Amino acid sequence: MDRLRALPDPDHLPALDPAYLSATPATGMGPNDHPPRILLLYGSLRERSYSRLCVEEAARLLRFMGCETRIFDPSDLPLPGAPGDEDHPAVVELRAHALWSEGMVWCSPERHGQVSGLMKLQIDHLPLSMGGVRPTQGRTLAVMQVSGGSQSFNTVNTLRLLGRWMRMITIPNQSSVEKAWQEFDDNDRMKPSSWYDRIVDVMEELVRFTILTRPHAGALVDRYSERKGAGVVLSKATDLSAIALSGQSVR
Repeated sequence: MDRLRALPDPDHLPALDPAYLSATPATGMGPNDHPPRILLLYGSLRERSYSRLCVEEAARLLRFMGCETRIFDPSDLPLPGAPGDEDHPAVVELRAHALWSEGMVWCSPERHGQVSGLMKLQIDHLPLSMGGVRPTQGRTLAVMQVSGGSQSFNTVNTLRLLGRWMRMITIPNQSSVEKAWQEFDDNDRMKPSSWYDRIVDVMEELVRFTILTRPHAGALVDRYSERKGAGVVLSKATDLSAIALSGQSVR
């Protein structure tokens, strides 16, 4: 797997005041036996992509809060439905990272009042179910957008719709950065601002929701219609809802 972007200066947070952000924001909210695994997707291939730069800022913040992060490079993804697309190495790798993740961050530029084609392309390559496993269902999701003009919420609203369709737990907070070209310095780092502070808020909330829902992810996507279709009759040993309520583990 070689389509993960290296994160420049991963521990350098010049716009953050660490006195106001805990490195363990989800303490006491759920099991934290391993770092939350977060996959970050961006929606532009420009050399200076502001959606990518926002994702990089988000990844640094998530690392500060104890997460393991991966940023996927979508530059060679084929079109869905193209001959051989299911076996294309980029598609195979994207799906593997999705299966690895417990949560995701999606950040897209606003294009014609909507998400970019590249952002939708990545989501279109993530099936609801794949060989009995679910690359997105039950995972947490934070949505962000960047705009060249005034602030808008068209893109994050569409990302929320897509997240719901993918059966993800989209957190309440979100980020929309207006005039993104003004918000980064010559070193491609986000300047201190209310826009940056909102990204901090969103990532802090994502960590909390990921830890909070971690022990219940299986129960949250356990559905009557799917059990009925598969002929899986409930018993005390397989009822995920009952298991979650009792605090038992699935054997």
